[in-house]
Amino acid sequence: MLWSHRARAGGNVDGGAALLEQPEDLGADAMPAAPIPVVHPPAALCSLHFWVRYTLGEYTGFMWEHGGYLIRRRHIRWPLGLWLRLKSTLSAATHFMLLRRGRRTYEFQIDQHGIVRTSDTGVSLIGWDDVQRIRTYSKGFMMVLKRGTLPIPFRCLNKEEVSAMRGIAEARAAGELKFRAS
Repeated sequence: MLWSHRARAGGNVDGGAALLEQPEDLGADAMPAAPIPVVHPPAALCSLHFWVRYTLGEYTGFMWEHGGYLIRRRHIRWPLGLWLRLKSTLSAATHFMLLRRGRRTYEFQIDQHGIVRTSDTGVSLIGWDDVQRIRTYSKGFMMVLKRGTLPIPFRCLNKEEVSAMRGIAEARAAGELKFRAS
């Protein structure tokens, strides 16, 4: 594995927070210290590990729905909206074929630190500060990044992972997921 030196999530249950021992003898004029709270990450921040190999129809379906969302968000009306949606979806399909994304298998590791995407072309490390929002479409989840998107199909996740991704999306929308450099 290319990134086997990276610590896997789940090894430290309390998310890196530890209780500090208080000294026994504080002296007569010292105030007793308040207990230090242990901060647990939300339950949605469990580690997800899965593989994805996109199909052309699935990828263009994601791009069609996402293009519709962007056009509605910018209040672009018909017929220009339809033209832009067709153009962006056909452009995404062309790039999919030219970059041979259908032949690549992507390995994803999602945890409280961010997203690690591995393929035969290399490793992408995406922090939570790069994820602007997580949208749910009919075919799966779409992570909208500062530069680009990251589709995650439902077919690659089991029921527990889908509910965990929904929890991650809610935590991200609430601002609980932020990049933590350690």
